[in-house]
Amino acid sequence: MWLPIFGLLIGISVGLLTDIEVPSDYSNYLSIAILASLDTLFGGIRAHLQNIYDELVFVSGFFFNIILATSLSFLGVHLGVDLYLAAIFAFGVRLFQNIAVIRRILLSNYMDRRKKQLQKQ
Repeated sequence: MWLPIFGLLIGISVGLLTDIEVPSDYSNYLSIAILASLDTLFGGIRAHLQNIYDELVFVSGFFFNIILATSLSFLGVHLGVDLYLAAIFAFGVRLFQNIAVIRRILLSNYMDRRKKQLQKQ
């Protein structure tokens, strides 16, 4: 569980402490890469809460998702088709599904703890 949070903190720190400017030509690629990484991050959190987290799966999925999404965008630019929209849709749907599952798991854990506290009284 510490690896996704550690990576997020490093990324935020590097982003805030450096003055890196991305050319506007690469903005689609960067947005897709960020969306893919957020999908992987929330997928890792979901897997941890479901007790099926594996670091190898997380790291390989992280890089594979980013490479696949940016490759689709690159191919789309050269074909003259907005393929990056397919990646945005796919990762957006998965992101919201992962967040919904995380919310359900956290609510279920909270309700279970609350029931146990009420039974003790």
